[in-house]
Amino acid sequence: MKHVAVLMGGWSSEREVSLNSGNACAGALESVGYRVTRVDVDRNVSATLGALRPDVAFNALHGPYGEDGTIQGILEVLGIPYTHSGVLSSALAMNKQMAKIVMSAAGIPVPTGMTVDRRGAAKAHVFEPPYVLKPIAEGSSYGVFIVPVGANAPPMELSSPDWAYGETLLAEKFVHGRELTCAVMGDRALDVIDIRAADGGWYDYHAKYSKGGSIHILPAELKGNIYQRIQQLSLMAHKALGCRGVSRADLRYDDRPGGTGELVVLEVNTQPGMTATSLVPELAAHAGMSFGELVRWMVEDASCGR
Repeated sequence: MKHVAVLMGGWSSEREVSLNSGNACAGALESVGYRVTRVDVDRNVSATLGALRPDVAFNALHGPYGEDGTIQGILEVLGIPYTHSGVLSSALAMNKQMAKIVMSAAGIPVPTGMTVDRRGAAKAHVFEPPYVLKPIAEGSSYGVFIVPVGANAPPMELSSPDWAYGETLLAEKFVHGRELTCAVMGDRALDVIDIRAADGGWYDYHAKYSKGGSIHILPAELKGNIYQRIQQLSLMAHKALGCRGVSRADLRYDDRPGGTGELVVLEVNTQPGMTATSLVPELAAHAGMSFGELVRWMVEDASCGR
């Protein structure tokens, strides 16, 4: 019986999401026959894992230190096989601007944008609205602002002394239209979900993690050639960034009457959520794979040198 250490929690802003993901995955792994140890990760994680010596580390961490190559490097040093992407691809995908450069070089369409200093972005519009401001290396929509048409000034939160999401932001021209997502497992793109916030707003933290906060249309109602193009772009992005295991690409598609028809990849998540409201388990279920089968596949796919 394999001993799996499920790494969760940590100290990033996504701690609570990670605990939800980790506990869900740990329960599912126990149900399919693995010996499981839940590890609430702290800065002594190397010593903890060195003492446990699990056969596999299931990485259910989100955000900095868990998703940016840091924990992956520790696991490489300890020689413990782990799930999801490796050191380089994790670090690359976590840095949204660097990921965009690599994806664009691979022929993947990405939004027009640039990196900006937080304080400068707080003083004056960096683009004519509408545009988006987001931290360079955060997830779960923390610190993300959509600056609407007609906004007189940038978001006042950018000037707050309590700002906790870094001094470098990514500014992008807003792409109208649908919020779409597609997961990749190994070398296979799954189906496409059209995500709509239940309150008619955008897909923020509340829409992502509150029960009933969003409406998922699966499969997305798109023309066949567009649907296949989204799957193709998601797999291209997974490969361009060097991802392993499971990843999830987020995209925008402007199919409004009179719209631009623009289809872009926003980012790739190397540690997608695994909670009750998460998208990857829903996509796997649509492909005929139970939650237990999904996490078993991830454990059996685990390795070092990813």
